[in-house]
Amino acid sequence: MSNNSFYISELEQTDASMLHKFMMDNVKRFVPYLPYTLAKNLKVEASEEYIAAQQQKMKHKLEYTFLLKDVTTNAIFALIILKDIDWQKGIGEFAYCIDKQKENKGIMSSAITKFSNYAFTSLGLKTLQIVSHKTNIASIKVATNCGFIWKKTLKNEYAPPNAPTIDMELYELQHER
Repeated sequence: MSNNSFYISELEQTDASMLHKFMMDNVKRFVPYLPYTLAKNLKVEASEEYIAAQQQKMKHKLEYTFLLKDVTTNAIFALIILKDIDWQKGIGEFAYCIDKQKENKGIMSSAITKFSNYAFTSLGLKTLQIVSHKTNIASIKVATNCGFIWKKTLKNEYAPPNAPTIDMELYELQHER
């Protein structure tokens, strides 16, 4: 999957150093919303282990993790994860992050639209979800730009590290057949 400025690729072991750099370059931005993914990429060796674990999850259809890379430099600038997949119900949830320099350019909306199509047509999912805090305006903008509809507030849904649980907003996109 690609467009003029980026392409989406699967995680490969050769991506470990670039993945680590991407996470460290954005550490302050990712701490509130992606602390667990960030914690698994604090060193290049940790990124290697993370990639191996994510590849196994993908092999067993538990979770799908993809990178967005710059078409010119091949630099990693975003991560998209399809997680919490319930194959019986046909539901999966997106998590994503993007480099500050690439934010507000429509790139993540474009990527989520492409990945949603992949999840519906290739994986056979029926419902996709995005769960975001109401203050994460950029994430909510991605959800609404991609046709996701607000469904409800999930009370005490997320427990950030060393902080009380917080409510999150649930957005959903249904596959139109």
